[in-house]
Amino acid sequence: MRAPSTEASRERPAAESTQGRPDRPTEAEIDLNALTHNFRRARDRAAARKVLAVVKAQAYGHGAVAVARHVLKLGADMLGVALAEEGRELRDAGIESPVLVMGAVFPEQAETIVGLCLAPVVCSLSVARALSTEAIKQGTRLPVHVKIDSGMGRIGIAPEEGVRFIEELKNLEGIDVQGLMTHFADADLRDKEFSSSQLDRFEALIKGLEERGIRVPLRHAANSAALLDYGRALFTMVRPGIMLYGYDPLRRNSAELKPVLSLVTRIAFLKRVPAGTSISYGRTFMTRRESLIATIPIGYADGYNRGLSNRGEALVRGSRVPVVGRICMDMCMLDVTDVPGVSEGDRVTLIGAQGGERITAEDIADRTGTIAYEVLCGISSRVPRSYRE
Repeated sequence: MRAPSTEASRERPAAESTQGRPDRPTEAEIDLNALTHNFRRARDRAAARKVLAVVKAQAYGHGAVAVARHVLKLGADMLGVALAEEGRELRDAGIESPVLVMGAVFPEQAETIVGLCLAPVVCSLSVARALSTEAIKQGTRLPVHVKIDSGMGRIGIAPEEGVRFIEELKNLEGIDVQGLMTHFADADLRDKEFSSSQLDRFEALIKGLEERGIRVPLRHAANSAALLDYGRALFTMVRPGIMLYGYDPLRRNSAELKPVLSLVTRIAFLKRVPAGTSISYGRTFMTRRESLIATIPIGYADGYNRGLSNRGEALVRGSRVPVVGRICMDMCMLDVTDVPGVSEGDRVTLIGAQGGERITAEDIADRTGTIAYEVLCGISSRVPRSYRE
């Protein structure tokens, strides 16, 4: 195999930092200018409210530390993760901003959470007591946010039990109730009837607390869908997630956002084969003519979904080409017969733009029966991330 072509090399970002294996031709390119654009759209919609940037699951596959640093420079007030371990990664990288742990917390995690000064979501007295005990032991007061289950059916206190629960938390030393939050079950639907009922229950709780002289400063419900499409839900803080990365869960404001991630690789091997040649495991694809088959070094172990076997597309020299045969663990094949001048080393775009064509995470999700979130989060850690501005 010869070295990558000059044309392909020119497409590589001139200024970038790479985490992982910079020598690997397969990588996820992260466009920080697009991230800036999307964050500013979120900030504009939030108006004067605080913005919590969701960076859980490695910032939806984009790299938590790099994304966190960037959005903090842009003015994010807080970061959101799902796990205490994700919070530790941010702290280990020197990030000192407020971090909300939005997932389930266990009593045995109290020492870690308090020691790292993470703000956990609480909806259990046993967890709250463990956090209180540890905070007293460490000589601090721990900020917590109370999770209300207004209709998601996941973790959280029923709104009708919220006043009593928060009053009990107020009696615990070492605990500072700074936030009250809920999460929508279907804010990405046009019909907001159920979301409205969730807000009715959440607002009733807020009113009940205020009648008892309890005012929680940070009240938040709005995810990306609500921030884009449901102004009633904004309260005092918003939690943009997927929209930061360029995708609208409603698919109505997509022109307002810019996809941040491109998944690219290069042609490793070209082979001309006769008609009737089988390609890959199971012999599920047979060439119907003399064909030029390209092998690329990406497979399902990298997060390129096996469901795209004989269904996916890639961009080569600005042309759409089909994925042929089953996707392997580490490689897959493309039919590039109709691409003029194609050569080993040419850039291949699996997510992103090339020439006048674009493939989005939504396109892949539609072909594999899932959502863009899963496509992005599924890009594995062995794919290096590179960052450009």
